[in-house]
Amino acid sequence: MSFTLTLISAPAAPAVNPDLAAEIRSIIKVDTDFTWLMEGVACDYTIPEHLDYANLRAELHHYLADKKVDMVLQPSVGRKKKLLLADMDSTMIQQECIDELADEVGLKEKISGITARAMNGEIEFEPALKERVSLLKGLDLSIVDTLFENRITFTPGGKALVQTMKANGAYCALVSGGFTLFTSRVRETLGFDEDRANSLIEQGGKLTGEVGMPILGKDAKLSRLNELTAELKLKPQETMAVGDGANDLPMILGAGAGVALHAKPKVAAQAQHVINNGDLTALLFIQGYKAEDFILG
Repeated sequence: MSFTLTLISAPAAPAVNPDLAAEIRSIIKVDTDFTWLMEGVACDYTIPEHLDYANLRAELHHYLADKKVDMVLQPSVGRKKKLLLADMDSTMIQQECIDELADEVGLKEKISGITARAMNGEIEFEPALKERVSLLKGLDLSIVDTLFENRITFTPGGKALVQTMKANGAYCALVSGGFTLFTSRVRETLGFDEDRANSLIEQGGKLTGEVGMPILGKDAKLSRLNELTAELKLKPQETMAVGDGANDLPMILGAGAGVALHAKPKVAAQAQHVINNGDLTALLFIQGYKAEDFILG
């Protein structure tokens, strides 16, 4: 079985220079085919055979530890996936929506602290969500428009990721522990096929401080992965999931290619693929797409 080593940096900060590429070739110690996926940003090495992949992986990690470059080592066959499940907050967008809502009632510091503990897996997600939503009681829903206009920013590469995978026959689902008020807009903007999230209860245009039941948490994310895999008649290895928080971990571990993107330490420690430097185009490079293959929207 041949393996492919992919080096990935952020398109906004190219870090895969010729000297680094040559040094990696010397570490591999066997003849390899080299392919640029995006010059200066990402490349592939096809490794036909190697005596010890575990030690090779460790040596590569050690060499790249102080570089702004991520690495993925995986079997060469079956890289392109037919299903993508993606988290929203701090994954497809660069904020935590509930923290931005909290800022409107002067409670961002308090609520963001609870969010951080939940995403780190220090406290259970469901009761933490209920506690945070209760503090938003009375907030006018019109603020959502203001947040999208002034604060919510999309993670670079998101539209290219969704549109390129869809153009190649994949189904893309946005599954979030956040809120439908936000996921519906992100789905529409980026082109996801569906969105699943929690609903905020409102009355007279204001939040009641309650969240609709059942709460979409880590188990629901994994369940949707399994449901879509069955509905689309896919093999588990044909799926990809990406997220950053503890409530994404079961989904990430259940996918054929699970990606921890700028993730919390607990998530990064267990995920198959870890992207600390690249943006969402990293998920396309992992699948072997070249920059000229990207559909940009």
